[in-house]
Amino acid sequence: MSEPELVWDLKAELGEGPAWDARRRCVWFVDIKGRRLHQYGVETGSQASWDAPDQIGFALPAEDGSLICGVRGGLYRFDPDTGRFDMVDHVERDRPQNRINDGFVAPDGALWFGTMDDSEQGRSGALYRWKNGELALMDDGYAITNGPALSPDCRTLYHHDTADRTIFAFDYAKGEISGKRVFAVTEEGHCDGPSVDSDGVLHVGLFGGWGVARFSPDGGYLGKYELPVSAVTKAAFCGEDLKTLYCTTAWLHQSPEEREAQPLAGGLFRLRVDTPGLPQALIRL
Repeated sequence: MSEPELVWDLKAELGEGPAWDARRRCVWFVDIKGRRLHQYGVETGSQASWDAPDQIGFALPAEDGSLICGVRGGLYRFDPDTGRFDMVDHVERDRPQNRINDGFVAPDGALWFGTMDDSEQGRSGALYRWKNGELALMDDGYAITNGPALSPDCRTLYHHDTADRTIFAFDYAKGEISGKRVFAVTEEGHCDGPSVDSDGVLHVGLFGGWGVARFSPDGGYLGKYELPVSAVTKAAFCGEDLKTLYCTTAWLHQSPEEREAQPLAGGLFRLRVDTPGLPQALIRL
């Protein structure tokens, strides 16, 4: 692997959700607390940003060229050509204390995402599936959700409760989940956003852990890729060969002294790895 390289020093308060857009040759990611959507061109180094309607947890590509974004209160369709956000579905009208956090697109085109108490105090977070315009509650009772991610054989779905440092695994079959169990518990920092490579190794951003942890398909700890900032929120496989990890980071919850000691916190980093990731699936609308 290569040394981590800072490609955008944008100082996001809570950078999150990098996602590869093969058609546009770019990485989409967000600053949740900054309420901003960002686009980074991997070949040209181009940078573009848009204001979101509220706190935005993810922006994932759809088959029609738009993005579906998880914004507090609902799912929005974003048109990159016009910069317009349009609500497509409400989420958790009965849980106004919550916001949407991380998301993932399954190979069948279904969008999976989690919610959480914005104050990080309660356990009102849940895991949802949005497919064919229908929203389904899949699991409940989380403090801070992150993920999910799916194994290469599409038999295991991973989802995190970051507050408990716990990675859960589910049996996955035809868009349904069962058999919830503890897969791993992170010791260095809190398990944040996950991604999976083509060998089935789970890559987990470590909030407070200075890097990206790696776990084998049986839950064994394989070490970590180190980054120069403490709060690494997610690493996604991007680029033509899917061997470049783009890592979002944050300075949320840091004291002024910690921010001074970590001037690159909130930046977008990348590093090259040996094993490619899985292709970014597109949301079917």
